[in-house]
Amino acid sequence: MRKAMMRRLCVLTIFATISVPIAAQTVTQPPSGANQKAAVIQNIGLVEVRIDYSSPDVTGPAGQDRSGEIWGQLVPYGLTDLGFGNGNPGPWRAGANANTVFSVSHDVLVQGQPLAAGTYGLHMIAGEEEWTIVFSTNHSSWGSFFYDPAEDALRVDTKSEEAPYREWLNYDFVDRQADQATVALHWENLRVPFTISVPNIVDLYVDTMRDELRSAAGFTWQSWNAAVVYCLQNNTNLDEALEWAEVSITTPFVGQANFTTLSTKAQVLSALGRDTEAKETMTVAVNNPGTTAQQIHGAARQLQMQGSLDDALEMFKLNAKRFGDETWPVTVGMARVYSAEGDYKKALHYARMARSQAPDPLNQGNLDTAIEILESDKDFNLTN
Repeated sequence: MRKAMMRRLCVLTIFATISVPIAAQTVTQPPSGANQKAAVIQNIGLVEVRIDYSSPDVTGPAGQDRSGEIWGQLVPYGLTDLGFGNGNPGPWRAGANANTVFSVSHDVLVQGQPLAAGTYGLHMIAGEEEWTIVFSTNHSSWGSFFYDPAEDALRVDTKSEEAPYREWLNYDFVDRQADQATVALHWENLRVPFTISVPNIVDLYVDTMRDELRSAAGFTWQSWNAAVVYCLQNNTNLDEALEWAEVSITTPFVGQANFTTLSTKAQVLSALGRDTEAKETMTVAVNNPGTTAQQIHGAARQLQMQGSLDDALEMFKLNAKRFGDETWPVTVGMARVYSAEGDYKKALHYARMARSQAPDPLNQGNLDTAIEILESDKDFNLTN
């Protein structure tokens, strides 16, 4: 009897220890007011922008049509007494239910003003035309009831726009560029846009590449070369790019001295104003045993388009010396050489030969044009 009572006491003690008050338990319910949760994500290059919000509709919860009653009424103009919370006049929550939340992965500019990477409560102070967008460091509250201006990270101004009717409130990215995007709140017949820009997007890519080259990507010459090409295309970080070019050529187990790596290094040297070294490196590139006739032709055409016609002609001749003057694209290059020298008869010979060898309609059409120009005793290099 005594042992049975002790067992019951132990069981009661265990239940008392793990019990949780019934009142604290919650179950998942439909969203308040049927305002469904929504989210929109947009990348600006490496930068991710995300807006999480709850989306009300123009038709009210009881089915009432609220058209024409949204702006200035359901959404009051200016700061207003929300009737709950800290008692201070507050902005609109820019959606429904809990805070609308704005997140950004890197530092950006919003309407030209700096905003640090992070997560923010997004609020708006509505106006008939002029609006203020508010980014609060408090993003976990319910709506704007506890909004405190002391927690503002940023306020920016914008103007609303007339827009096609939309039943549900949405956030859309209405314009996207390489370094900026414009997002707009769109509801009923109004749109409120604001622009997010990344002022240092090239630097972000260079920083990311620099870090990646320390990992698995750094074990291929292609990765080093790609990073150099990016710097060249954006005319940035050229001194370090030259170091990366050298790695792509000479580093044990990784580097390869081929036409791609050598010609890329030559371009960096040229961009740095070291023209003699650039020309020497390019000579090594075109004479590399693995270099193809197509690669030499491409390099010659690049020189020609840069205005270095004499150097281009020398490279076309080198291509013929290495690979013979009766194969594509050497025949095209020789047509250009003789055309530039005024020997239109020989230029026509090579142009017609190249036309018969042309691998695709685009090249065939270009050569048809070249032949027509040469038949008029004119230099087709001037127009083609």
